[in-house]
Amino acid sequence: MTSHFLPGSPPVALTLLHSPRARRVSLRVSGLDGRVTLSVPRGMSEADALDFAQSRAGWLRAQLARQPGCVQVAPGLDLPLEGRMLQVAPGEGPAVRLGADTIHVPGPEARIAARLEGWLKARARDRLAHASDRYAAELGRNYSRITLRDTRSRWGSCSSKAALNYSWRLIMAPPDVLDYVAAHEVAHLVEMNHSPAFWSVVRRLLPDHDGPRKWLRREGATLHRYRFGD
Repeated sequence: MTSHFLPGSPPVALTLLHSPRARRVSLRVSGLDGRVTLSVPRGMSEADALDFAQSRAGWLRAQLARQPGCVQVAPGLDLPLEGRMLQVAPGEGPAVRLGADTIHVPGPEARIAARLEGWLKARARDRLAHASDRYAAELGRNYSRITLRDTRSRWGSCSSKAALNYSWRLIMAPPDVLDYVAAHEVAHLVEMNHSPAFWSVVRRLLPDHDGPRKWLRREGATLHRYRFGD
């Protein structure tokens, strides 16, 4: 896996990935963060792969132009929390504090983004653990652990060992969206597939899941706009 730039205005950053399973060269633009991946099959040179990417440069720039722009978290920024837009503001005292329409984050300005990220992760773990416990109890099943990550390809997963994995950025989505993802992954404790039987379990846990599911498809990428570090 190597990084390259396609020349032009603006230059396009892409990751070249050698894939022995790929049957042909392909380009993919992530709908979550706009990252460009160039998958190269066995036997194709990097030069030929980059020539292919250059031939698609116009298409690439058009796709990237539709992506939401990234923003650095800092005082004054409006940030979503549980579906509400709140302004990040400096705070006093030992802990992050919620106001009516603000999030007050204490400490030096240079540390505000990192401290806020830690607070969001802790809040996400609390909300996701609560929802997972509730749905697992309804099904009479147990999960082994919960892990939070900043996943870009999926909002959650359930392993064959009953481990639940979630994106901590779900705390920025409306509460019913977070609940839907928890219900979805807990349902995999019963059905490790996406069969009609699986969706029947999801409906049992959360009958009105269509709305939150559509919200994720429509708005989920915007949650990845927010950058908490360099």
